[in-house]
Amino acid sequence: MANLPKGHSKLLNAWAFYDWANSVYSLVIASAVFPIFYEMIFSDAKKENVLIFGTQVKATAMISFVTAFAFLIVAICSPILSGISDYLGNKKAFLRFFCYLGGLSCISLYWFEIDNLFLGYTAYFFGLIGFWSSLVFYNSYLPDIAFPEQQDRVSAKGFSMGYIGSTILLIINLIMVMYPDKFGIETSKEAMKISFVMVGVWWIGFSHITYYYLPKGNRTNVALTSDFIFKGFHELSLVWKQLKQNLALKRYLYSYFVFIMAVQTVMLVATYFGATEVNWGTEDKTMGLIISILLIQLVAVLGAFITSRVSEKYGNISTLIGLNAIWAVLCAFAYFVETPIEFYATAGFVGLVMGGIQSIARSTYSKLLPETEDTASFFSFYDVTEKVGIVIGMTIYGTIDMITGSMRNAIVFLGVFFVIGLILLTRVPRK
Repeated sequence: MANLPKGHSKLLNAWAFYDWANSVYSLVIASAVFPIFYEMIFSDAKKENVLIFGTQVKATAMISFVTAFAFLIVAICSPILSGISDYLGNKKAFLRFFCYLGGLSCISLYWFEIDNLFLGYTAYFFGLIGFWSSLVFYNSYLPDIAFPEQQDRVSAKGFSMGYIGSTILLIINLIMVMYPDKFGIETSKEAMKISFVMVGVWWIGFSHITYYYLPKGNRTNVALTSDFIFKGFHELSLVWKQLKQNLALKRYLYSYFVFIMAVQTVMLVATYFGATEVNWGTEDKTMGLIISILLIQLVAVLGAFITSRVSEKYGNISTLIGLNAIWAVLCAFAYFVETPIEFYATAGFVGLVMGGIQSIARSTYSKLLPETEDTASFFSFYDVTEKVGIVIGMTIYGTIDMITGSMRNAIVFLGVFFVIGLILLTRVPRK
């Protein structure tokens, strides 16, 4: 394990490299190949619904509800875990554990079949928990390894590395899916399942570069008792008390809760929307959807870079206000998207603002934090805010999808949250 000082370039690069490792999950599993695979197995079986507890649930709504439930578990557990990790001084061990949980769950998706839905949904569920729980500890390292003036750029660098790394793997998976016989694979469906295994191996394998350089923390020789659980919630209550005294941070979190709810929901359902709502005609749907995801990823690298430069000139809050306005317009436009060309155009603009809003949101929160060594608890509060927002966003989305029978209505409704988030951002003090 390397022992590098705060702000050292190797330490910053190693931290950002975890985005390279884990972003293959968010691209291949959450955004690209798995949504296409999910739609394919139901289409091949000529089924639109899933029978759950004697109730027929629309398949696209079901995946939204499973996602919401996973985020609910993360929201409940993350304050407990962050409190324990701060007390024991071993954030890296928790980061590693959830990385392994997520990676092995991705590998288990190989056995996702229409006749084995329980196992499939379980693997998908734990993959979500592993990915998002690891981010609690990953994000909390940012103020520990970077000085305030470095945080915008290193945060953007992390997202950019994630986009590049995940795009490389997606291109490999795309070639496998389109030309399975060249790889000795029988069908495109089998190639998709192999890609899930590759995601798990990639994620776990490359994460060891990050583990080598990140500081381990100071472990104390104490017994693990029930007090640790209460300490986790106690830490959150202390964070909340400090937030009440920090007007800028408190108002920022209100706005963040609203707009990140919409951002993450749109990102999680975009491919499902494209697979079911766009009229692909004679075009290859699988190829079209993956091309749109690749477009988003490539443009997102540019978007994260541009946004970090814009924030340096105009400030983080003003930049976030502009990004929310663009997101609101995109949601309104999505209602009228019917052709592949319209979907590609929307995907390009989504990519431009997707990386930017996540990167600047994370670094803005880091800059607004008070002087403290208890960064994990503060970032746990940040992550709980995000996860609760996603639970609400995915539940609303799935409910509207079920009631109206159309994902278009749900997307437009999400646009309202961007408008509310924009208004709340104007109330955040600029200094």
